[in-house]
Amino acid sequence: MGSKWRKAKLALGLNLCVYLPKTTSHESPPPLDLRRGGAEEGFSDAALLSPCYYGNGGGNEDNYCDWVRPMTPSPSSRGLKLSGSGSKSSSSSKHTCSICLNKMKQGGGQAIFTAECSHSFHFQCIASSVKHGNKICPVCRAKWKEVPSQAPCPNDLQGRLPIGPSRWQHDDLLAMMARRRDAHRRHVVPRFQSPEPSMFDDDELLDQLTLTAEKNSENSLASGGQSSAVQIKSYPEVSDLPRSTSCDDFSFLVNIKAAGTSRQTTTGSCRAPVDLVTVLDISGSMAGTKLALLKRAMGFVIQNLSSSDRLSVIAFSSTARRLFPLRRMSDTGRQEALQAVNSLVASGGTNIAEGLRKGAKVISDRKQKNPVASIILLSDGQDTYTVPASNDRRLHQGTNNHPLIPPTILGSDAMGFQLPVHAFGFGTDHDASAMHSISEISGGTFSFIETEAVIQDAFAQCIGGLLSVVVQELQVRIECVHSGMQLVTLRAGSYPTRILLDRRTGIIDIGDLYADEERDVLVSVNIPSGSPSLPETPLPRVKCVYKDPLTMESVTTFGEEVSIGRPEVPGKEVGMSLEVDRQRNRLRAAEAMARARAFAEQGDLNGAISILENCRRLLSESASAKSLDRLCIALDAELKEMQERMASRHVYEASGRAYILSGLSSHSWQRATTRGDSTERSSLVQAYQTPSMAEMLTRSQATLLGSPSAQRLLQPLLALRSQPKPR
Repeated sequence: MGSKWRKAKLALGLNLCVYLPKTTSHESPPPLDLRRGGAEEGFSDAALLSPCYYGNGGGNEDNYCDWVRPMTPSPSSRGLKLSGSGSKSSSSSKHTCSICLNKMKQGGGQAIFTAECSHSFHFQCIASSVKHGNKICPVCRAKWKEVPSQAPCPNDLQGRLPIGPSRWQHDDLLAMMARRRDAHRRHVVPRFQSPEPSMFDDDELLDQLTLTAEKNSENSLASGGQSSAVQIKSYPEVSDLPRSTSCDDFSFLVNIKAAGTSRQTTTGSCRAPVDLVTVLDISGSMAGTKLALLKRAMGFVIQNLSSSDRLSVIAFSSTARRLFPLRRMSDTGRQEALQAVNSLVASGGTNIAEGLRKGAKVISDRKQKNPVASIILLSDGQDTYTVPASNDRRLHQGTNNHPLIPPTILGSDAMGFQLPVHAFGFGTDHDASAMHSISEISGGTFSFIETEAVIQDAFAQCIGGLLSVVVQELQVRIECVHSGMQLVTLRAGSYPTRILLDRRTGIIDIGDLYADEERDVLVSVNIPSGSPSLPETPLPRVKCVYKDPLTMESVTTFGEEVSIGRPEVPGKEVGMSLEVDRQRNRLRAAEAMARARAFAEQGDLNGAISILENCRRLLSESASAKSLDRLCIALDAELKEMQERMASRHVYEASGRAYILSGLSSHSWQRATTRGDSTERSSLVQAYQTPSMAEMLTRSQATLLGSPSAQRLLQPLLALRSQPKPR
């Protein structure tokens, strides 16, 4: 029994679909080890990245059987039947091909190759491995000095001579034998995916019912009016300023909030469909539990996309391959996507640039477009093909990571970013600086997944936002009304800002907003002394222009006019606006994080810790801290966590850098990211987390808790998380 189970596991490691005769025994098979050992080492990255289709065993290759799921095998799976009898395993193994598990016998019409280690295989079974340079026996892992390299002749078919693959496909006699054998053989034969097209314009067409519904929605809204999807509020730092006083740096806060998920059109459609491309690292370091949990996380994403959404998956290691075109997630699309993801095998190096290039090409070459498009990138390693390796950590400031980003990801017009890449750094060995640079330049977010157990929750939080976009191409215009007033600064984090030459108009490109998301911009202006005839001074007017993703209409919304009082005689002291003070604290903390990171990259961890400590002191003295503001408390907790992750160079390299960068990404875009080993440990994350994100996260956690298989996978990881961290 053990021998046949070893062969079955070997076949699963080689990503083959095997068929063995039924037996009358009902003996329960032993569980398969999740971590496959070395069986795929001899295959090229192109072969491992190719999702193989398999015939159904009946000679009709137009039908497909279920794909092998190497990480989660089941004794009852179609196409995989395991013998319960082990009485003849020892003797039969000598006459059985260890790859396809079918018998080998002289005169059977099949070429047989016997290696120098005495293990024999059908020639066609071993030919693919040899063709790609494999010189290791799949059974005993012995290194071969001689490999099949000579063209076969008819007399060799029943012998033990080496046979080369170069002329196999061109030999008429052997081709005829192969056709006769394929018509009668009972095990399943791999059918490899055809080469990728030069243009990825084979995306599945959008649902015509969806297009019609959107058109009807547009007509209904045009005739019946449309409520704004954006609310604008302004908060001056103080409500009154003495008439005789001028101020060169007066601050007011512009708050923009998107409508919630309850906002629906007259046709009942409540969200814009998405074109999503996931770019997944399947290098050798992802083998085992990492890949198993990645597959499970992708399964969650696939199941939560609707038939109006489209998905394409790019898998990369040393090379990259598109597993399937951009495809609608109907019942059929989901099934095919799940099969493609479950067929992945970890092997090879890490070529992030090639994976991103193909991911961007899927979006740029598509014939039709859903309103929302985005890329999700996950990697647990460092790019070993595009960015030169260096031990000099000063290079991690991000300037050398631009070669990783294809030009097609960047927006070509003045309306900000068009293809955001939401990057997920997985584990302690990924290149956090490169991943952060990719997300920052493209307009996406960077999340740090410290432990494998969080990966599905991290994906869930991200798609919870992507599936709730209610505003696109949002541009905020701030225009001075008072003749003597000018703009000084616009502080909007990573969002592009510009002030026109007359300094009376400022523009901020925000881009997409998820349902219930908020954006805060701190504006500084100079205020001249007041006029006796004017009891108030108007602050700049705020206007938002955006595109509704459901109707594709351009919408303009104006904020309320806000003024400050200009009393002739100063009254009682006016307190600072808590809204303004809160955002000052957020910006102050983000600046401290950036400065501390710069010191840490130069090796000055003590200096970095000192910067964070000084920022915590300033926060504690602020008005919002004294009022026990939740955001201020969360900022202090986050800064303290960063100090602890700078306790030593080793700790900083392992997790401190990634934790700081994910925090900077969250603050600069004012959007929730995953940090460390949790998506909900900090109330700060919850402050940026929208209800749609929280709902999807809850759904993910309920799925994990309700699955026994997931519990078995996560149990050792959760046990590690429950242990106290070294301080």
